Amino acid sequence: MRKEVMTNTQISTLGELKQNGYKSKSIKNELRDNLIQSLKGRKNPFEGIIGFDDTVIPELQTAILSRHDIILLGLRGQAKTKIARLLVNLLDEYIPIVEGSELNDDPLNPLSVAANEIIKKDGDKTKINWIHRSERYTEKLATPDVSVADLIGDVDPIKAAALKLPYSDERVIHFGLIPRSHRSIFVINELPDLQARIQVALFNILQESDIQIRGFKVRLPLDIQFVFTANPEDYTNRGAIVTPLKDRIDSQILTHYPKSIEASKRITEQEAQLSADQKEKISTDEILNDLIEQIAFEARESEYIDAKSGVSARLTISAYENLISTAERRRIVNDEDETQLRISDVFGVIPSITGKIELVYEGEQEGPAKVAQILIGKAIKNNFTKYFPSPDSLKKTEQPNPYQQIVEWFKKGNKIDLMVNSSNKEYVKIIKSVPCIAEVVKKYHPKVNGFNKTLLTEFLLFGLSEYSLLSRTKIEDGMEFRDMLSSMFTMPQDDDFEDEDESTFYKS
Repeated sequence: MRKEVMTNTQISTLGELKQNGYKSKSIKNELRDNLIQSLKGRKNPFEGIIGFDDTVIPELQTAILSRHDIILLGLRGQAKTKIARLLVNLLDEYIPIVEGSELNDDPLNPLSVAANEIIKKDGDKTKINWIHRSERYTEKLATPDVSVADLIGDVDPIKAAALKLPYSDERVIHFGLIPRSHRSIFVINELPDLQARIQVALFNILQESDIQIRGFKVRLPLDIQFVFTANPEDYTNRGAIVTPLKDRIDSQILTHYPKSIEASKRITEQEAQLSADQKEKISTDEILNDLIEQIAFEARESEYIDAKSGVSARLTISAYENLISTAERRRIVNDEDETQLRISDVFGVIPSITGKIELVYEGEQEGPAKVAQILIGKAIKNNFTKYFPSPDSLKKTEQPNPYQQIVEWFKKGNKIDLMVNSSNKEYVKIIKSVPCIAEVVKKYHPKVNGFNKTLLTEFLLFGLSEYSLLSRTKIEDGMEFRDMLSSMFTMPQDDDFEDEDESTFYKS
């Protein structure tokens, strides 16, 4: 980067700028040159973008090296806007503009009539200002009410009257967002939502660098890096990108969701907004972290959820925040200094799931809350085999069932209630009340002790219920575990069905 020039903000006139050897550069060349320096220096200008190292980022870098305008195409919550905003890191730290110009005019290549008149009048004494790269980014959300005047500009009758100029004079134009983004990055989010006639107005700007306002041409060779974002669903549901505009966008880059639980966990950890109190007083475990991410993976494969709509990464971020807050509330209610996350806390994330999934017809029949519970159940079941043998595989191989004694204890009419607001001591006492369960945990995790052992014990109970070896029923303020057969004879009444656990939801 041209640090010796760009950071020298003491240069204040056009003459000093020329003497200092400053050379103008288009924004696309600027991005290209700085990307080359970043690649050579093994620096990452897209810090915080996780899971795209081998897919999206290389394609994005290729587009920048090719000096292309770009469209990022992907489902919601795939970091499209975040990527666009990080492009600012590839701009020079400062660039000079003619003081008083409204279009970020380059002192060596002025664009507007006003800047040209200033330079013609003052010559080398023309005052210049320096603008930081953070000021060279403009973002516009495409909505149906966006007008040509918003993006490109319109005639200002007040200005025309004040200057006593005809409407055909460029000096009476009030420029829109795009001309004011000269020498900057301009981003239009959700491009298909832009009305077709507004998209048409972008043709010449992208290709011929001229614009028309109120019927007369204004030749403006704008220097802009365009970035567009769009959701493939929008092509049919809300609008479309008109073909000639799509043809003028040089590179189309497809984004995607994290391909692994580990990448998804890193995103959640990075983006979740937790207070210092929550970080200090709430202990978590990898079991819970994996469960939260697995919920999103299950949702993206669920027959109840519209795959075309997608399941945003914001689901897991919000769910993790809710998970921590569920434990925090319990800690406060019980006046405890600290607490640990529990498997039962996962059901506290349901409100953060229901608002972030688009259901198909079958899902609507079940209802969003029930679908959320199904997703949680499947996440528990699919993670169970990471810690304990699958009951299904044990049946196939005719191996001794390590869970038999636990199941027999429940068959004798025993049950346990895991209450949402149980204190730490009550929670441990309830978990330990099931004979033989500690031995099963110890058999498969001999080195685990303390609370982690208690957590695995609770996880074992939830897992056995997912494999239909135990019944898990939602009660007023918690979960009840009992024998599967006995629960069949005590099915909830229709009036209470919404409040009780529908065991078929959990049996997957």
